[in-house]
Amino acid sequence: MLVNTGAVRTNYREEQIPVSAGVSFAMTLLLVYLLYQLAGHHVPGDQLFMLGIMAISFLGFIDDMLGRRDATGFKGHLGALRHGRLTTGGLKALGGGVIAFYLALFISADWGNIIVNTLLIALTTNFINLLDLRPGRAVKGTLLLAAIIAALAWRSMDWILVLPLLGAVVFYFPSDLKARVMMGDAGSNVLGLALGFWAAAYLPLLPRIIMLVLLVAFHWYTERYSLTETIEKVKVLRAIDQLGRN
Repeated sequence: MLVNTGAVRTNYREEQIPVSAGVSFAMTLLLVYLLYQLAGHHVPGDQLFMLGIMAISFLGFIDDMLGRRDATGFKGHLGALRHGRLTTGGLKALGGGVIAFYLALFISADWGNIIVNTLLIALTTNFINLLDLRPGRAVKGTLLLAAIIAALAWRSMDWILVLPLLGAVVFYFPSDLKARVMMGDAGSNVLGLALGFWAAAYLPLLPRIIMLVLLVAFHWYTERYSLTETIEKVKVLRAIDQLGRN
């Protein structure tokens, strides 16, 4: 369907492949939660979570379909804005910040936690987006971070907000790994926002602060240096990055 409608993009191998396949993540979640609600079940925060997921996926889809690649990163989008041009990436960043604040407002006990959780959700959303430059990288990052969050907070997690998305990701993983499709921002934004929400909602304050500091450091680094070049230079990271790709 994506190919027939022209939703394709050139990947790092200069191949034309379908983009925005990650929109299936939001659709899968929506279907599961509708069935869950129809069965008479309810989990605190599920509607809030779904609202954030659908909104960020929509913003990502707009960027996938209409976005130009001449402005990238925070500097690129802010530079375009200073010249009076709002890019789709800039719109996504602004919208993502609003969504992160809205979610944090409902799950936080005080303004200190609201600030921490807003930044945590927003930066985690962009973190997965920055990973999605090579096949399988964003999914590997998602599964690793999800495992860490689950290990620290498995007793308090509402798994109905977690397992459907992870199931969809695992099902999708082989197609991404073999570069048959791109998840696009419609997918990477969903994964990042979900991880940020789970961390903000379920982790104690200290792990959240540590995670936030690491995310700030990561974003500072990637604004100045190429993540892909760094991975290629570090043997362990290169091995993990290429695992299953060939």
